Amino acid sequence: MHINTKNEPEIWDVAVIGGGPAGMMSAGCAAELGARVILIEKNDKLGKKLLITGGGRCNVTNSEFDTRKFLEKFKEDGKFLFSSFSQYGVKETLDFFHNRGMETKVERELRTFPISNSAQSVWDVLTKYIEEKKVMILSNSPVTEIVKEGNVLVGVKLKNKKIIRARSIIIATGGTSRPETGSTGDGFLWLKNIGHTVITPTPSLVPLAVKDIWVKRLAGVSLNSIKLTIFQNDEKQAVVKGKILFTHVGVSGPTILNMSKDIGELLKYGEVVLSLDLLPEQDYGVLNKTLQDLFKNHAKKKFRNALSQIIPSALAPIVVELSQIDPEILCSSISREDRIKLVNLLKSIRVQVDKLLGVDKAIISSGGVILDEVDFKTMRSKLFPNLYLVGDILNIDRPSGGYSLQLCWTTGYIAGTSATENISSVNKSVN
Repeated sequence: MHINTKNEPEIWDVAVIGGGPAGMMSAGCAAELGARVILIEKNDKLGKKLLITGGGRCNVTNSEFDTRKFLEKFKEDGKFLFSSFSQYGVKETLDFFHNRGMETKVERELRTFPISNSAQSVWDVLTKYIEEKKVMILSNSPVTEIVKEGNVLVGVKLKNKKIIRARSIIIATGGTSRPETGSTGDGFLWLKNIGHTVITPTPSLVPLAVKDIWVKRLAGVSLNSIKLTIFQNDEKQAVVKGKILFTHVGVSGPTILNMSKDIGELLKYGEVVLSLDLLPEQDYGVLNKTLQDLFKNHAKKKFRNALSQIIPSALAPIVVELSQIDPEILCSSISREDRIKLVNLLKSIRVQVDKLLGVDKAIISSGGVILDEVDFKTMRSKLFPNLYLVGDILNIDRPSGGYSLQLCWTTGYIAGTSATENISSVNKSVN
């Protein structure tokens, strides 16, 4: 529903700035409790970034129902979030979508997606929700500042100079990742201007560019279960297992994204090398025996045609090339020395990191309002009693796997609910 100026109140109960997942959830929850809500969006439509999340599939949450285990993924920031997630967590989120006809499915590492495999399903639920709850939507309306009168926040100013007055204001403008969707960090500037402390955003959960040319030939190929070791100056920095995706410039996928911030820090101090163990379930001895059996069973095959029996076929030519073993040699003629060299290669293919890609490729940005300035029981600013901060506007690091969107659902629900409860207490100060 778009704004009808004839019915526009002089003062809205709640103004939500930003029509992403956290903003739509906030607006719907506040309106459901009877508040007159306006949702202000700079784009021509809501949820532009939501529609491209998870490659368009939308990893709507992570089905870890133990709140403590869920919040462990947020590391030190998790202690701030316990009161929020105790009120509205994964179960409540799934109930919200299931009760509105959107079924979900659980995949590896408890990543949860719409059964349709489409982010459009999530968008449809949210937009129908806010429409049913009579939220007024003001699109194509960039906000330029939060308006103060004395020490009280009274509304927001639009680019066209119009002031939207409201008793409570929810900032849901997101971070700085994927700026083409509208996430350009506007909210950080407004919040700094009224006294909030903002950590400068940097790309987080971002793919890597690498220096090795052969990687480009594997663009689109994914490896679902490998061991990844990070080295700097030949010293082991971290070891993880999981999925990676080769791209036209480097590597991505959940395992890479979740380590990208740490890799970015290491790059400040020198070269970083990734070691890929293609067959982590086999130690060196077992893999040596596997290759012996392979070459014996395919004695008359050329070496270049044999490796696809144990590694993905798209990767086999690359491994043959990197091994420097004659691709035309028959398997029966491969020497013990070359076989051992091949074992070592399969257990450690080395890739040199060039850089992290920029905010235009980041899944999320790191940075935002410091957590000490927010009451997480209500998502209320500790500086202003009628200001609420949700989603990526907060300085919270989290991994990929549904954690970012769950943060939006949780903080959005609590802010929308709390802002409505707060209306009467700020009514007099705004009027």
